[in-house]
Amino acid sequence: MRFEVWAPKAQESVVLRLDGEDMAMRPDPAGDGWWAVEAPAAAGSRYGYALDGGPVLPDPRSRRQPEGPDGLSAVVGPDAYERRVPWAGRALPGAVLYELHVGTFTREGTLDAAAAQLDAVAELGVTHVELMPLCPFPGRHGWGYEGVSLWAVHEPYGGPAALTRFVDAAHERDLGVVLDVVHNHLGPSGNYLPQFGPYFTDTHHTPWGAAVNLDAPGSDEVCAFLLGSALAWLRDFGLDGLRLDAVHALADTRALTFLEELSAEVDLLGAETGRPLFLIAESDLCDPRTTTPRPLGGLGLHAQWNDDFHHALHTALTGESQGYYEDFARAPIAALAKTLTRVFFHDGTYSTFRGRTHGRPVDRTRTPAHRFLGYAQTHDQIGNRAQGDRLSATLPPGLLACAAALVLTGPHTPMLFMGEEWGATTPWQFFTDHTDPELARAVRDGRRREFAAHGWAAEDIPDPQDPATRERSCLDRSERDEEPHARLLAWYRALIALRADQPDLSDPDLAAVAVAFDEAERWLTFRRGELRIAVNLSDAPRDIPLGRGAPHRVLASWEEVSPPDPTGVLRLPASCAVILTGA
Repeated sequence: MRFEVWAPKAQESVVLRLDGEDMAMRPDPAGDGWWAVEAPAAAGSRYGYALDGGPVLPDPRSRRQPEGPDGLSAVVGPDAYERRVPWAGRALPGAVLYELHVGTFTREGTLDAAAAQLDAVAELGVTHVELMPLCPFPGRHGWGYEGVSLWAVHEPYGGPAALTRFVDAAHERDLGVVLDVVHNHLGPSGNYLPQFGPYFTDTHHTPWGAAVNLDAPGSDEVCAFLLGSALAWLRDFGLDGLRLDAVHALADTRALTFLEELSAEVDLLGAETGRPLFLIAESDLCDPRTTTPRPLGGLGLHAQWNDDFHHALHTALTGESQGYYEDFARAPIAALAKTLTRVFFHDGTYSTFRGRTHGRPVDRTRTPAHRFLGYAQTHDQIGNRAQGDRLSATLPPGLLACAAALVLTGPHTPMLFMGEEWGATTPWQFFTDHTDPELARAVRDGRRREFAAHGWAAEDIPDPQDPATRERSCLDRSERDEEPHARLLAWYRALIALRADQPDLSDPDLAAVAVAFDEAERWLTFRRGELRIAVNLSDAPRDIPLGRGAPHRVLASWEEVSPPDPTGVLRLPASCAVILTGA
């Protein structure tokens, strides 16, 4: 095998330690800062690199870390990536995504255990599972956003071979697989990249410290490192798309940015493989240029999360008004109507939370609706609450059903968070398993300080390091057969089936969506082609004027609902949603 490593910080020597033997590496004349050597190795061989007589460090491009981020790397043979299920791919338009955290989707917390539960996910009717990050991080349990080996799979989840098995199992059930990847920072523990080269720069700063180096000296190789990692997930494991964490934190001043390069490379790989590959950004910029095609001057990412829709829906359902909910909570039904028709609430409006004007309007005439993901709950919006409480902790089933209707019949690409479909009562809390006692204490104390500022007592904040915090966050599937969970699950299945059956519900024309609402009476209706969706978020029945010639046939409803009367007035029970058609 040829072992290569980019180590421009090495002044005199780089030594490969392979299965206990040391071999001197040579500078590669073809690449500045690269060192290489050929040596006999096999799958499972352990290796690492020592720079200038220092300690042996894991390979920055390691494909496997059997002993975690601090241990030696392991050679991975081609059989780890051999897939047995032929797969033509599933495109993003028309998709329904299901966000899944491997470590809490089952109590076993492995990819194989998650794969064993995919029948129920497929029966729900979703089209893709979106896996939260899989890169190795210290300890066994965590959210995954502190990964440090961007080419490898967390060993406690099962390593690379287990991911291949999971992808096969998903594709066998006609489910695409999307992976959440983190390029904007690496974990604070087990991160040896700075000892090899200028992977980070003080030119920019992020909430996690020095920024990943995308535009300072040495950034060409850093960008190539990130590009190679991203493409490997899609090419080697056969994944269908990537979710890019917090792209607004990627400080990049180059004319040709990393995100544009990544978009172009993914499109090229899709053309080469004949599979529709896509990138979904998480961004809080409310900037349509994120998903505008590259020839039109955009970054060319294929879709992005739309937190504005979530915030509008959340405030309409709960009445919460703290933090970034403040602007939405002033008129939540109007905010919801705006995000259903114009995508962003902040599209050049003043943001109280930011203390400035924020966002830019979406051109509805040329931007397809599927480029924006809509959701009622995500790992962030649940897990970053003090108690990690889901909507089901405080809302009655009727309002949960209304949220489902708004997400699954809206113009955006819908996304669910695992367990949402049956109103899971288990929280999803912030948990860690840091092996460094000082870091563990800092994370615990920092989280308590953060919520103390909002009036929470320290003893009421779950300890991230306590194993019970993770245990509480694991799904309890026994709930699915009990009421009211079983009824809610049937409702989700019916709505997803309706979305697949009714072409109007996947119409990409944002300009065709028309909304009416009454803020005081807390009802809202919107039109999708021949369909009319109505929700009553109040605690009393409402008479909703749909107008003469209104759709008269009920396709689905949470409670029993009669068609509109001859004058077009719909009588809708409290906390109820209905989908009507005139066809």
